Amino acid sequence: MGEGYWSKSKNEHESPKTRKPENNIPTVGRSFEQASADIIGAALAVHRELGPGFLESIYHAAMRVSLTHRSILFQSQYPVSVSFEGELVGNARIDLIVAEQVILELKAVESLRAVHFVQLKSYLRATGLQVGLLFNFNASTLVIKRVVQHR
Repeated sequence: MGEGYWSKSKNEHESPKTRKPENNIPTVGRSFEQASADIIGAALAVHRELGPGFLESIYHAAMRVSLTHRSILFQSQYPVSVSFEGELVGNARIDLIVAEQVILELKAVESLRAVHFVQLKSYLRATGLQVGLLFNFNASTLVIKRVVQHR
């Protein structure tokens, strides 16, 4: 937590839409398409240098470096509270939220499965965001899937 350009808010369960970036770095005006293109460029750089075969945590750390070096705003290990019938039943952590608008779910698995897409869709619903990118770094070519949650 606290990595990237956003400070930890007093209410860590606050929506990413209401978080204020540190240093007054502007985020408004970036389209989903441009943000996605920048993120994919950062991920390709990670995969090009590291290749497949590492644990997800290594790719997560490398993505934080890649995004930072490209001056792309992000929140790492973003906390999400999960409630059922008004009661807190658990907490989840989203790998990365980039530019307050795109969720990144990073995997290092043999192949992406339906559960990975369902997980990303759940994160989109929980945050109210619309676009997510699912990456699988454990392949000879980086696997990239875009998921859009329509309101």
